[in-house]
Amino acid sequence: MGKPSPRLGVSDDAVSMRTQPGEHSHSVPLDGTLDTDAPELDIDDLPPLYEDINASGSSSSAPLLPSGAPPYINHPHNILPPGDWVNHYKRDEPTGTELYLDSRLDHDPKFLQKHIELWSKQPPRPFVRIHGTHKRRRDITDPQNGRRKNDSEQVTDFDLHIELTPYLYSDVVSQTSLMQLRTADNDEKVRRGTVLRKRAPGANRHIEVGLAEKPTLAEWCHRYCASHAGLKCLTLQRRVVGFDDKKIVQKLTDLVRATNYRGSLEISFPKKDEYVHVYNDCETNRWRTTRWIIWLCIFSLMFIFTWPYLFFRTKRFETVFADWHFSVMGADGQRKYVSISEDQWYNMWGRAIHRAVMEKRQCTLDQQDLLNSQEGQQETFGHPVVDGVASFVRAGVNAMNAVNRSLGWGYDEF
Repeated sequence: MGKPSPRLGVSDDAVSMRTQPGEHSHSVPLDGTLDTDAPELDIDDLPPLYEDINASGSSSSAPLLPSGAPPYINHPHNILPPGDWVNHYKRDEPTGTELYLDSRLDHDPKFLQKHIELWSKQPPRPFVRIHGTHKRRRDITDPQNGRRKNDSEQVTDFDLHIELTPYLYSDVVSQTSLMQLRTADNDEKVRRGTVLRKRAPGANRHIEVGLAEKPTLAEWCHRYCASHAGLKCLTLQRRVVGFDDKKIVQKLTDLVRATNYRGSLEISFPKKDEYVHVYNDCETNRWRTTRWIIWLCIFSLMFIFTWPYLFFRTKRFETVFADWHFSVMGADGQRKYVSISEDQWYNMWGRAIHRAVMEKRQCTLDQQDLLNSQEGQQETFGHPVVDGVASFVRAGVNAMNAVNRSLGWGYDEF
């Protein structure tokens, strides 16, 4: 890898990328799956936890908040007086989707705009997920006739998550990032208070005719509040842009396959896009966001009727975006990175991922995994007998890993 691209708003030596000639980790295959100029990590180079990001700017004088308050209120720059807290907040943790129902958001455009600006400052929490599975035959007995039959089940070999949120900041302490709150361009196909996606009126006209300027955030808030639709929803989309998914997928695929893994491999990016939905406060929207009513509609098959009704009845405003840049294209045509590049990220995490795959772990990797992979240190317990047993177990695991790399592993068992 060549000279790393410059970072935005930080010095060049903020991330150590010094080359260690001739240095190899015993846990990494020596077949070129990792770049040879892997970074030497100091404790200051490790990415912070997401909790550290939220707590880095907190003040001891900040008022205590109720346990049910939305998480964005805890952001150090977004402390709101109690009178501005919105009601009926819900968050779906697996997807990061947030739902708000408050009559003030439906009728006060300035109140709505202020909250959208605050919500946009809450970063998305994207992850890289590395998931390996294989199928295994299982003999089961039919309870009706007592006959045995063959069936297959899916077995998880490893399931790793690595958070990308820290790399959206060039300086976590000052919470410096490259976030852009913008509205949809006139030629973008989005829902503009409509059921179906469409461009702005006149967007298809000839370029010489010219187009009006796109509506601002304040104007979209006014349009939403002025809408007389019985069911309406305004959506803020928080998303990560400037991140090369394909490069990471290819590198991680090569890394895992280099271990001679023969199972099904899936590399995805959960929660790369998060959505904040503001529904107008009415009984129908309260019902559609109530979990037991949702399940009741599913089990009773009422969704066959309720889903088309809600789809065509709801007017949606999907015109506001909070773009959290991983990188931007500079005037010279070169990509400028907010913190580190995809290659640097891969060099930082490659050894830890390789070790976790071989250990068949199902977890979220953190800073300790980075330290263990870079320094090659193992945990000790301070007791000679226990430490001796741990060393014996590690030797056995290393031996099994060597066999797996030679003969292959993760086959479908039929």
